[in-house]
Amino acid sequence: MIAMFDLETAIAALRNRGVIAYPTEGVWGLGCDPRDEAATLRLLALKQREVGKGLILIAASEAQLAPFVAMDALAPDQRDAVRASWPGPNTWIVPASADAPAWITGDHDGIAVRVSAHPIVVALCDGFGGAVVSTSANIATLPSPRARSELDPRIVSGVDQIAPGETGGLLQATPIRDARDGRSLR
Repeated sequence: MIAMFDLETAIAALRNRGVIAYPTEGVWGLGCDPRDEAATLRLLALKQREVGKGLILIAASEAQLAPFVAMDALAPDQRDAVRASWPGPNTWIVPASADAPAWITGDHDGIAVRVSAHPIVVALCDGFGGAVVSTSANIATLPSPRARSELDPRIVSGVDQIAPGETGGLLQATPIRDARDGRSLR
């Protein structure tokens, strides 16, 4: 059985190629260092998700997303709309930077990103010193868990650490919109 962890243990797991489960705004998420291809591929295998679909990055500040995004490629009003919604439970597709790893962007030229206000997410990202992968902590064909008790045993046995805490109270995963054209994708 995986032990619950404190913040320092979570940060150590992220730095040591680990995969963690943690509460986000609406559902439990799986996370790892987005620059670590092996950890990301391990997370995708655990979730049974295709790399081509891409992944969300979550951060405590826009600065933590800077290596992965090309915010200047957006029109000023598009950037303003994204920034006005953060920190908060709003995920945006923005242009990916040339340095964004293909295992994060998948088959897309954009990248899904969010600056969160959830205290556990903020503490993880600030302690880690950067953005973290954030995808729902479920097997790809199954419902997303809203409580720790809803985590699939295969997910529990496949992660290195499980965060204590509760989701932020949203009734579903965060909405996803494309900043380039305003389309709602979820």
